[in-house]
Amino acid sequence: MTATTRPSAARLAGADRALREWSFAVEGMSCASCVGRVEKALKQVPGVVSAEVNLATERATVCAAPAGPDADTLAAAVTKAGYTARVPADDTPAAAPAPAPPAWPPGWQVIVATLLSAPLLLNMVGMWAGGWMLASGVQWALATPVQLWLGAHFYRSGWKALKAGSGNMELLVALGTSAAYGLSLYEWLVHHAPHLYFEASAVVITLVLLGKWLEVRAKRQTTEAIRALQALRPETARLRRDGREIEVPVAQVRTGDVVVVRPGERVPVDAEVIEGASQVDESLITGESLPVARQVGDRVTGGAVNGEGLMVLRTTAVGAQSMLARIVQAVESAQAKKAPVQRLVDRVSAVFVPVVVGIALLTLLGWGLLGGDWQAALLNAVAVLVIACPCALGLATPTALMAGTGVAARHGILIKDAQALELAHAVGLVIFDKTGTLTEGRPELVAAEPAPPAAQGGRQALLAAAAALQAGSEHPLARAVLQAAQREAMAWPQAAELRAVPGRGVAGRVDGRELRLGSGHYMAELNVDLGPLQARAQALQAEGRTVSWLADVTDAPRLMGVFAFGDTLRPGAQEAVRRLHAQGIRTALVSGDNRGSVAAVARQVGITELHHDVLPEDKAALVATFKAGGRRVAMVGDGINDAPALAAADVGIALGSGTDVAMQAAGITLIHPEPQRVADAIDISRRTWAKIRQNLFWAFIYNLVGVPLAALGGLNPVMAGAAMAFSSVSVVANALLLRRWKPAHGMGASQ
Repeated sequence: MTATTRPSAARLAGADRALREWSFAVEGMSCASCVGRVEKALKQVPGVVSAEVNLATERATVCAAPAGPDADTLAAAVTKAGYTARVPADDTPAAAPAPAPPAWPPGWQVIVATLLSAPLLLNMVGMWAGGWMLASGVQWALATPVQLWLGAHFYRSGWKALKAGSGNMELLVALGTSAAYGLSLYEWLVHHAPHLYFEASAVVITLVLLGKWLEVRAKRQTTEAIRALQALRPETARLRRDGREIEVPVAQVRTGDVVVVRPGERVPVDAEVIEGASQVDESLITGESLPVARQVGDRVTGGAVNGEGLMVLRTTAVGAQSMLARIVQAVESAQAKKAPVQRLVDRVSAVFVPVVVGIALLTLLGWGLLGGDWQAALLNAVAVLVIACPCALGLATPTALMAGTGVAARHGILIKDAQALELAHAVGLVIFDKTGTLTEGRPELVAAEPAPPAAQGGRQALLAAAAALQAGSEHPLARAVLQAAQREAMAWPQAAELRAVPGRGVAGRVDGRELRLGSGHYMAELNVDLGPLQARAQALQAEGRTVSWLADVTDAPRLMGVFAFGDTLRPGAQEAVRRLHAQGIRTALVSGDNRGSVAAVARQVGITELHHDVLPEDKAALVATFKAGGRRVAMVGDGINDAPALAAADVGIALGSGTDVAMQAAGITLIHPEPQRVADAIDISRRTWAKIRQNLFWAFIYNLVGVPLAALGGLNPVMAGAAMAFSSVSVVANALLLRRWKPAHGMGASQ
């Protein structure tokens, strides 16, 4: 969603809801100096904890204490700084004001300015060619509307900046063009000189207007991915109520409603299939190029296109809770945040305008006092002021981030913050979780063996007791136990006092007995003797099986039996590791599973560094150890037990098939759970970082070369204006090249 159309809303931020976060549009900014001034004004408001302003999206994000400022106070601070804020009055999106017209109306100002300035430009060419020139009065008549009407914005914005005690791009343009315009008036009215400089002031303003117009058009293209995602949301849905179908606006659909989707229609909401089967195209949401089969019991995502079959769905999420809305919100949030490198640019920009004004003054005095030619001195000073506008500096980083996060989202890689995108380019080690990440996470029970003596009840009693403990659990191993019990049409007793023991297993009371089900570590903590089945368990683990134990601890700890589970590799797991190695990145496998199971998966995918029997809290400590060794570490996982490690890593990467906790802890989410997309995420990060470096290089080079060249008389104001306009457009255009990127897997090489 673009900065001018996204509904703004105040919302509570953070898991503890301790801070209030405002996101709103700021109008009138033109350069990095403007960004610094708005941020400074907002940070000075009592109760504001942090404030970030993005020039490319023209949005401000403010975190404040719950009892901190209200909307009017924030808006007043922005207004006092010389800009306009559109802050919502309350916490509801509906309260957001209607979108304001763009700050630079498309086209007409540029056209009018060009028509008025073109004769002046021809006049300048005529003087160079053979001394032909327009009458002085005609030059004045053409230049004055450009200077005082079309250029009035520069005066207003520059004056506001001066009142706020700082400077911006408009101030530099206003000072430079006013000097050229004033010199021309003086020469015409006082000295009746035939050679005037009206073309310098008019053409510079025209070029600046043209540059801003092109810049706005280019910036809009960086948000095309967001607009494409928003366009996936249908306006209406077909509900089945009381045996008949009615069409209602999507906003009226509620969780639990039954929705009918005909062939060729777009799925309006996140839902579960309750009737029918079809193929659905989720390419614009997950990046998966091929349609996927959906049948009764499967989930479908709002925005997907239904294939040839009619499906009846039960709604599972609507509005802001839907997958599509969360993707859009996360990408918008990432685009609104600043990358760490941008803070360096902001510090430079804070002193940039005063330094440029000082250089222009030195240029004026140097040429005037040493050379005696005050006209040349003034024109050279004007050229310094015009070429040094810091637009490109302010746009270099955010436009690349917007393009990178946008194209990544179109291919199912959801980058939730700019820092994750910036850090991922330097990742040297990727740590994979096993179950649900490199494997499907849908294990099946392959063995259930009771401990001797057989008189304890046999396999049926063992499986029934385990099913009682696992009833209601969403853990993959729990589902495998329940599915096995259901296949055997087995009934199991009701368990009481059920509780999960994180990283170890589950505990509960079944038929008056205290039972414990879990890992070997858990059994060791309970002093359960595993000897009777130890050899069998080791044989199963050597085959790559995951092993769980069941024990009765009612009186003395007693082993009841062992369970073995088999899982299959995810398609592309081997390719994921191979591509990471080809990128020069080391890989490691970390799991709470036993050594045999972890080693079997590691052998299959080509990972040589593995860590087994690792508890959830130890995963985060292991990540910290890797980081202490000087490596930039990425952690890939999908479960609740991976969340601490995902948060501890430099870059957390969660699979979209995993838990909400894991996705919240990660900076990057792979909407389609394909491990090879880890390499794609790092690839787009590297390419985005390369664009940022290129943009910053050119933005600094323009000024490092252009300002001295103008001060030494090597550029006239018109050439300086053209160079300044080109600098802004070029960095945005360079960032837009990222839109050509495609994931490497299954699509050929990235472009």
